[in-house]
Amino acid sequence: MTSSTKPSVRTVLADPPWDIQQRGGFGANRHYDLLTVEQIKAMPIGDLVEPDGHLWLWVTNAALEAGYEVARAWGYEPRSLLTWVKPRFQLGRYLRNATEQLIFATRGRAPVLYRSQPTWAFMPLQDHSHKPEEQFSIIERVSPGPYLELFARRRPPSDKQWLVWGMEIDSDITIPGYPVPSDYTRDEEPGS
Repeated sequence: MTSSTKPSVRTVLADPPWDIQQRGGFGANRHYDLLTVEQIKAMPIGDLVEPDGHLWLWVTNAALEAGYEVARAWGYEPRSLLTWVKPRFQLGRYLRNATEQLIFATRGRAPVLYRSQPTWAFMPLQDHSHKPEEQFSIIERVSPGPYLELFARRRPPSDKQWLVWGMEIDSDITIPGYPVPSDYTRDEEPGS
């Protein structure tokens, strides 16, 4: 799919590489490049999605306020938080983090498919920055597809229609101004 072709996406899942308290000996900057809040806000996500839909936006506790700013910049209104309760303490500058937040936001006319989802989930930890696979089941139960995962690192374990975009995966879409490695591969293919 090229940048001139708008995908039909109703629900977006995003796990941005926040540049908020992520530098240092144990920071995310050791694993991948970080983006500022302004860089994330400037992404033309509104151009990729349908007028009615949902956003699920991962934020660290330190990035919670910025997450609300990003959701609104992308054209969504934050509605609720889903708190990932982790089975062990993590790092933290002030308090030891044992949770991470998933902001649920909507745009347009976008009712939920399932109204009994609690605002917390106790889910296992995996390798650095690997969000729990259970997130896909929750999202698919609550939100309509088709789906788009931004900053994806692997294909979703789902039989539903998911598009992906990210630095570590062969992306299904391009985002103008935000090139990823698969964009260059696509540009080099004959006839593209």
